[in-house]
Parts: sequence; C-alpha cells; structure tokens
Amino acid sequence: MPVTVSAVVPVYNEEGAAVQVAREIATEFSKRFGSGFEILFIDDASTDDTHGRLVAAQADIPGLRVLRHQNNVGKSGAMRTGFFAARGDVVVTLDGDGQNPAADAARMVEILKGAPADVGMVAGQRRNRQDSASKKWASRWANGIRKAMLNDKADDTGCGLKALRRDVFLRLPYFDQMHRYLPSLVTREGFEILFEPVDDRLRTTGHSKYTNIGRLAVALSDLPGVMWLNRRLRQPGKVSESGH
Repeated sequence: MPVTVSAVVPVYNEEGAAVQVAREIATEFSKRFGSGFEILFIDDASTDDTHGRLVAAQADIPGLRVLRHQNNVGKSGAMRTGFFAARGDVVVTLDGDGQNPAADAARMVEILKGAPADVGMVAGQRRNRQDSASKKWASRWANGIRKAMLNDKADDTGCGLKALRRDVFLRLPYFDQMHRYLPSLVTREGFEILFEPVDDRLRTTGHSKYTNIGRLAVALSDLPGVMWLNRRLRQPGKVSESGH
C-alpha cells in the first residue's frame, strides 16, 4: 500500500518517551490508514540513548524510520529534514515528549485530506494545557503579540500538532524557529488554515528544551523578519499555461 501519510517527530534527548510515542502513533495510524503511513523520527544529535532505542524499536514498529543529525540544529531544522524525507503527501508533526495524543494527529490528517485544496494546514490548539502558570503566561504574551502583528488568527503556535500538505511546507522560506510562524507563512503563500482543539498531556519524562525567557526573546527577535517577509511577497494570482 503506498504511503500517503507521514508523521514527523523531531526529538532531542527523549530516550524516556520516544519509543512509546512511536508505538502510539503506529497503533492509532494503523486503525485509520492501514499500512499507508510512515513514522519519521528526526534525532537532532541527541546525547542520550534516544537514537539507539528508536533503532532497536524498528524491528516491531511498522513504518518507523529513524534519521539522525550530525549537528544539533533545533526543532525547525529537524522538521525540515523530516518534510524533505517524507513520502506522504500529507505530513503531521508531533512533539517527541508524549504530550501530543496520536489520536488527535490522525484526526487532523483526516480533516486535511477531506478539506478543499486551498486549505494548506490544520493547526492544533491546546485545551487544558498541562504547563506551569509562568509558562502559560509567557505563551499567552508571545502569542498575543505575534497574533496582533501578523494577523495570523492563531492562538497557540507552540502546539506541536500540525498537519500540512507536504508541497505547501516545501514552498515556505526556511529559517531557525520558523515552526513558531507556520500559520503566518502558510497564509503568506495564499492557503487557508483550519484550527482544531487538541488535548495536551503532562510530560512524564525528560524536560522542556525551552525557557520562558528564550521563548520571549525569539518572539521579539524574529517577528520583524517575518513581517518583512510578508511585505515583500508579490502573488501572481492564478497561473495558466497556453500551448506546449
């Protein structure tokens, strides 16, 4: 059965969660997509045994592929590697810490597959977030500023669950931390976005790779660049071909 759906999971030092995440994705996706899916874990130069445990699990997890970076490049770089390697025309991203339910990922894929061609992405928006009060505050502050400046209609760009058409993602300009601006970048290319409520689970292993100060610094430093990108785009409208 040809692969039509790819799950891309960037991981860095997630030896305690990665294999369980892969098993959950395989279980949920096999129910909905048969054997027409693949699971790509992008190990972003982990220093623990994340890579070894994933490789060992390939023997009994269908469709599991493990790609490893020589150098750590961050979440956006790992996502980019996954989209380039993906064979499905629809790609859904999940975080590797176990906080994103695979059932929500599969549901978002089905929504995108059934949506009109001008819908480029289905973005998850977390309900009942399992984070500290300070982390929630920093997220609301950064999301509020970004939403006001970019008018991207997204309340939660930090959610790791996003389903995109692969060809849409490959059109987007790449830069570090671009994953925080996917709604604006997808809209920039002329595509619509659907927002779906998703569940958020408590992290049980490892620790977050981000700090509140780090999130705010990125929000302030990258926002002017994304605004510049949006201003500099000129859309040609409908493209038609005549003759051969």
